[in-house]
Amino acid sequence: MIYLDHAATGGSKPYAVQNAVLAAMKGCANPGRSGHKLSVALAERVLACRNLLSDLFDGYGYERVIFTKNCTEALNIAIMGTLKAGDHAVTTCLEHNSVLRPLEALKARGVEYSVAPLTDGKLLPSTVASLVRPNTRVCCVTTASNVTGEIPDLKEIRRLLPKDVLLFADGAQGAGHIPLKMKKTGIDALALAGHKGMHGIQGAGALLFSERVDPAPLLYGGTGSESFNLGMPAFYPDALESGTLSYPAIASLFEGALIVKAGQKRFAENLMRLTGALYTALGALGGYTAHFSPNPCGIACFRKEGVPSEELAGILSEKFNIAVRGGLHCAPLIHQALGTFPDGLVRASFSPFQSMREVNALVGALKRI
Repeated sequence: MIYLDHAATGGSKPYAVQNAVLAAMKGCANPGRSGHKLSVALAERVLACRNLLSDLFDGYGYERVIFTKNCTEALNIAIMGTLKAGDHAVTTCLEHNSVLRPLEALKARGVEYSVAPLTDGKLLPSTVASLVRPNTRVCCVTTASNVTGEIPDLKEIRRLLPKDVLLFADGAQGAGHIPLKMKKTGIDALALAGHKGMHGIQGAGALLFSERVDPAPLLYGGTGSESFNLGMPAFYPDALESGTLSYPAIASLFEGALIVKAGQKRFAENLMRLTGALYTALGALGGYTAHFSPNPCGIACFRKEGVPSEELAGILSEKFNIAVRGGLHCAPLIHQALGTFPDGLVRASFSPFQSMREVNALVGALKRI
């Protein structure tokens, strides 16, 4: 199968990642829970991954890197652990339900939120900043749309926001593809999906956060520290990491982060080339409409007149052995803004390790359809 669904989850993993997971499964223990040599060795590897992620994303130190099972959990910890009754939040119509649903759930607890619309098809930093109120506590913006591939100007958004407003970033689609520098940009919390552009396996998520962020725990349980204390430890990362960590996932994320650190610029150039080629080809085919621009995140959404998106995705899978995704992609507001709600769009999403071979196969299939 030609796999073009990398924005949902990365397909075949690099050999270094595969080997790290296999090694973890061959000699696994519970890192940080026991004093024997294997447990200590794995705890050191976990610490090395925290340090690497903090370095790669210009973070705030290893202790402010916590591991989660995915980006959704990381966003929930940041959003629901920070906002309280009487607070207001600002977000955008580009966001995934991992941001929208926590904010919607918090309305029952007395939290309000506003959604920045598009202006002439783009998200303007001034529009985001215009929604700030005196009680605004958080502004949550994606690093890259999982539908259009648009990359919001986080640095300009941060500049326009009042200093006391926290800036949270959803890194599900941007991390690994574009430079994300927390201190330089002014990002207070960055949520990661390790299984996408970071090349890790499923179950590898993380949340990086600044000294200005002090989320209340969503989970309570064992940490391997202060076991005499019936409350959660007051220090990070333990305060937010209850239960056994997925060491194989963390080992995969460590190797994936090394790959990103070495090749991110080259990867981005290739994804710009692939999405650019598909954009041009769709314009020449006739009957297809592209809802993306060439981008370094590998995202390319489109529609065919008269054919529902999920039906077209099904045809590509069954008749041509090409894996894409149809529907709303868990981002309903951007489809309302684009006028593609409720049918949605077909999304082809590329890996930086793919080539024009995959683009040509997809274009050939679309031409035949």
